[in-house]
Amino acid sequence: MADPIVLDDPADPRLHDYTDLTDVQLRRRREPAEGLFIAEGEKVIRRSVAAGYAMRSMLLSAKWLGPMRDVIDAATAPVYVVDPALAERVTGYHVHRGALASMARKPLPHPAELLAGAGRRRVAVFEDMVDHANLGAAFRNAAALGVDAVLLTPRCADPLYRRAVKVSMGAVLSVPYSRLESWPGDAGLLREHGFVLAALCLTEDSVTLDELAARRHPRLALMLGTEGDGLTAGALRAADEHVRIPMDAGVDSLNVAAASAVAFYATRPGA
Repeated sequence: MADPIVLDDPADPRLHDYTDLTDVQLRRRREPAEGLFIAEGEKVIRRSVAAGYAMRSMLLSAKWLGPMRDVIDAATAPVYVVDPALAERVTGYHVHRGALASMARKPLPHPAELLAGAGRRRVAVFEDMVDHANLGAAFRNAAALGVDAVLLTPRCADPLYRRAVKVSMGAVLSVPYSRLESWPGDAGLLREHGFVLAALCLTEDSVTLDELAARRHPRLALMLGTEGDGLTAGALRAADEHVRIPMDAGVDSLNVAAASAVAFYATRPGA
C-alpha cells in the first residue's frame, strides 16, 4: 500500500513526469526517451494497470482518494495529492478528470513476432497517421471489431501519447502493436507471413469493400493512410488489393478513423 503524499510546490522534482503535458513536441521526445506514458482518468489508469503496465507514480486531486482507493492500496509506486490549481500549473491545462498516472512503457515486440501468432487473421497497418485523435479512435475501432494486431509505419504518431490513449479509452493498451522499421519495404514481411495486403484508397482499379470481404482471405492486412493524403504511392504499389468504400454522390471518402471502423466491421471473420 502506498500512503498518499501531499505536494504543494510545482517545482517539486517528484512531479517531473507530469510537467508541460500540453507541449506535444516536447512530450513526444521525452516520453519514449524516458520510458513512460501518461494515463489520464480513472478508466484509463485502471486499464493500464490491468494491461500489466507498471506504475511509476500517480497524481490525484483529493476527491479521487476515495474512488481510487483500491488502486492506491495496490500501488507500490508513490501517490501524490495536489490541489487542482497546482496540477494545472504543472501540467499546463485544467486536469478536469483529476487523476493522472505515469506508467512505464513495455518493449515493443518485433513485427515478425507479432505476425507469427497462429491466431493472427486480421491486422491493420497505419501509415503515417500523425493525428493522435485519429490514431486513438482507430485503435479503439480495432479493439472493438476484433483486429488481432496493429503495425505502425516509422512516421506514425505515438499510440501512448496522452491524447491517443484518452481517445482510444485505453484500447491502445490492449491491442498488440509494433512499429515497422522500413516502409513500404517491410510490406514483404507481411506477405512472408501469409497476409494479403489490402489498401483502402480511391484508385480506378479498386474493388469494393464487399468484394474484398467476399474473398475471405485467411490472413488479411488492412492498410490505412494519413488523414487527407491517404496512402502513399509506395504503399499503393506494395499492396495486393486496392479497396474502396462505396460512397453516395457528393462524398468521396470518410475520415480515416471512420473508414477503419467500416473496414474492420466488413471484414470480420464470420461476417
